[in-house]
Amino acid sequence: MAVLDGRKPEKVFRYFEEICGIPHGSGNVDKLSDYLVDFARKRGLSHIQDEWKNVIIMKEAAPGYEEEEPVILQGHMDMVAVKKPGSAVDMAKDGLRLAVDGDDLYAEDTSLGGDDGIAVAYAMALLDSDDIAHPRLEVIITVDEEVGMDGARELDVSMLKGRRMLNLDSEEEGIILAGCAGGARVDWTFPVRREEKEGKRYRISVKGLQGGHSGAEIDKERGNANVLMGRLLYRLHKATAVYVEELEGGLADNAIPREAAVVLLAEAENGTAIKAEVLAVEEEFRQELQTKDPGVFLEIEELGDGKGDCLGREETDRLISLLFAAPNGVQAMSADIEGLVETSLNMGIVNLGKDKAAVQFSVRSSLESAKRVLIEKLENIAAMAGAAQEVRGDYPGWAYRKVSPFRDMAVKAFRDLYGKEPEIQAIHAGLECGILSSKIPDLECISIGPDMKDIHTTEERLSISSTERVWNYVLEILRRKE
Repeated sequence: MAVLDGRKPEKVFRYFEEICGIPHGSGNVDKLSDYLVDFARKRGLSHIQDEWKNVIIMKEAAPGYEEEEPVILQGHMDMVAVKKPGSAVDMAKDGLRLAVDGDDLYAEDTSLGGDDGIAVAYAMALLDSDDIAHPRLEVIITVDEEVGMDGARELDVSMLKGRRMLNLDSEEEGIILAGCAGGARVDWTFPVRREEKEGKRYRISVKGLQGGHSGAEIDKERGNANVLMGRLLYRLHKATAVYVEELEGGLADNAIPREAAVVLLAEAENGTAIKAEVLAVEEEFRQELQTKDPGVFLEIEELGDGKGDCLGREETDRLISLLFAAPNGVQAMSADIEGLVETSLNMGIVNLGKDKAAVQFSVRSSLESAKRVLIEKLENIAAMAGAAQEVRGDYPGWAYRKVSPFRDMAVKAFRDLYGKEPEIQAIHAGLECGILSSKIPDLECISIGPDMKDIHTTEERLSISSTERVWNYVLEILRRKE
């Protein structure tokens, strides 16, 4: 028996469970894309699958709605695929192991992918219906949203008739999103030379952090494992001679990293100084994060005496200086919307390979000029350390429309259904509405979704009851006539 049998809305959860059985991390969506095409073909629905594996499925209006304006439903098929250390799940090949805890749906040892699998499930349930009132539906399911919105950027939308779009990529019921930040990915790389060193080897790890979405949770100022590792290495480097053999931290540039680890080599007589410095830095971290991220701790493991293929003195200096100097977190708050982050960045991934080091950032801003300046600042910091910078996945923000009849209708539908007013917000996280608005003239967008917690982490949860309520809200929006 399926884990979600009997959960309402039944079709939504049936399709969500099927989606979760297909690996669909960013860059690994071919099987899910083909599954959606097969779904459309079996139901005789007009559909398009482009070379990027984006899928568009159309369904004509229900009887009595032929004269109503079409509605575009939009979400993305990829998820941030992360797992707990030591998990046997291969997220490139295995499906998720779903479980229920009260009202929460989650995946054992991995992220759930409610962002944005629930949008796909909602759309499939609508497309599979013959008893729901709706205008013409044009469903857009994009690829690789989580790594730069590449699918939306490459998508041809010239065949679409709709000028009203319901994006289903939000994580808080009761909020209608009407604007979002733009962003970009920034990659640093620089070549490194290694030389053989001999001494005592240590593995030091930053652990216990909450992590989270680099847009939705950046304002909470949680600890960033890569940033903390940069501070630790700087302190150790000042205290005694250490050489870096291995370094890695973070799993995605748009997820606040929870863990980072380094393998160091030092002369045996420096062991006491290293351990003392680790304890001192750990206490600093605990004091600074006792409210924002209280689980932080450092772990040091002696790996014994031996030889290591380490960075030389110059490369060690450059790498540590680069990590220590890099900006991170909130850079500016909005002057127009109280509580909204205007500009931020997240040092999401740090990796030391055999012949090069790499650092990856997610940059966001609701001001295009501020985004550009922050990217240029990163470029200058990289240049001073001899690193090269590449910008990819640059996407525009989604500007708030002062006049939007579609949004007004959604507000009235919410009021009638819930008996209260929704909140209208703009967010710091990125949505594909900005890219699609630039492609479809005069497009009116809103974004909604059910309650989710800790997306992009192994603690991700999706509210079952909220999923049903938001489903009913979607139906209410679709059944209304202008």
